[in-house]
Amino acid sequence: MTQLESKGVAASAKRTLQGSLGVTAIVFMVVAAASPLTVVGGAAPLGILIGNGVGFPALYAISAVVLLLFAVGLAAMTRRVPRPGAFFTYIGYGLGRPAGLAAAWTAMLTYTTIQVSVYGYIGYLLSITVVSLGGPAIAWWLYALLVVGLVGILGYRHIDLSSKVLGVLLVAEVGIVLALVAAVVLDGGPEGLSAAPFEPDNVLSGSPGVGLMFAIAAFIGFEATAIFRDEARDPDRTIPRATYGAVIGIGIFYTLASWGLVMAWGPDGILAAAEDPGTLMLRTVALYLGSVGEIVVNVLLLTSMFACVLSFHNVLTRYQHAMAGAGVLPDRVGAVHARHLSPHVSSIAQTATAGVLTAVFAVLNLDPLLQVFTWFAGVATLAIAVLMAATSVAVIVYFARTRADRRVWNTIVAPALGFVGLLASAVIIVVYFPIMVGDVDGDGAPVFGAVTWSLLALVVVFPLLGFAQAAWIRRRRPAAYAKLTDTIAG
Repeated sequence: MTQLESKGVAASAKRTLQGSLGVTAIVFMVVAAASPLTVVGGAAPLGILIGNGVGFPALYAISAVVLLLFAVGLAAMTRRVPRPGAFFTYIGYGLGRPAGLAAAWTAMLTYTTIQVSVYGYIGYLLSITVVSLGGPAIAWWLYALLVVGLVGILGYRHIDLSSKVLGVLLVAEVGIVLALVAAVVLDGGPEGLSAAPFEPDNVLSGSPGVGLMFAIAAFIGFEATAIFRDEARDPDRTIPRATYGAVIGIGIFYTLASWGLVMAWGPDGILAAAEDPGTLMLRTVALYLGSVGEIVVNVLLLTSMFACVLSFHNVLTRYQHAMAGAGVLPDRVGAVHARHLSPHVSSIAQTATAGVLTAVFAVLNLDPLLQVFTWFAGVATLAIAVLMAATSVAVIVYFARTRADRRVWNTIVAPALGFVGLLASAVIIVVYFPIMVGDVDGDGAPVFGAVTWSLLALVVVFPLLGFAQAAWIRRRRPAAYAKLTDTIAG
């Protein structure tokens, strides 16, 4: 091996990620994960159709309030626990090493399922777009695999490249949605503008639990600001500000955008319009912004989904990097590239995972929209609600034990209120889960069938895997367990 090669290997073995991301760059990263146009054009129509109809926009506002309470405790932890890892780290510090490891595996489940769900949607959209342009009918999963490969290439390189790509795409997405809302407001819609989506009777109509699932799913990723700690400029200030900025911005934007979508068709007409949820956004834009606007939105919807999976890829690779640093995953997964300063081995592993899961869905002949996207977004949402609830408890326990921060609102009241809201959300999602996956009887009532139980079981099995691994490491690899302590519960 040459001297140059030796230096490259040594650099690649570094454990610490580096960067100079500011508040704006991190907000772009996590809001891109929330994927504004994917939510407005993909999730919102489904939330209206199989959720609570006209009242769906209000669930974004409700979710934002609950998650903002959660974010208060999260921000307090980021200042006192100067380590990347988010749920993995914070639950470990508050509730102990086994709980931290259970959280790590649950987070892996969350971000993996939400990522592959969007791969299903983008494969579907690419397929119908090509056909509409006169191209050949190619299976959705082939397009999805193509996107998996492209995301893997960007994820392998320095994160500054990803943040720039995401920033450009995000500005374009937000701009076109705001243009649509402005056009609807100026036109007045077929029934006039109203506050019907926020009336209690409408909010509680239909299946609000399913609607709540889609609403909370829209926020997945905002909490990942802490994952980028090692790559942030002045992380003690940058991370809390990015966290608050992300959740507030997401909440306001989605509430406004989905309200505009309802007004575009009117409270009495939106359910009929949403019967074809995959094209609702395109039809709405064509109606209010013309054919040019429809073409622009079609392109941006594809780039929005691409930005979404790229952002979740970055989050996943950094979770794996943190887990490798704790001795939970193979040491090689924690390597940092000599030139790109990225967790390149982790990126390769995550690309392979996404590719294999996409292939499995293709073999099972799952519908990319109503099964891959809907089912696995549901799993991710339930898992994230459970993780956030556990993190809220960990915040309270940690500060009660250490007295490192004596602000009652930040360390007790807000986390406690967030815990109650998140626990209630998780229970509601479970109750309505069968409706989301189509497990219903002849009258449309939810039935906990095989599909429902199989998907819900994932949210139980993954944390149990973490607890079991913690026990195994403690018994068989005491040195690694000590390393786990250094990383999680020092």
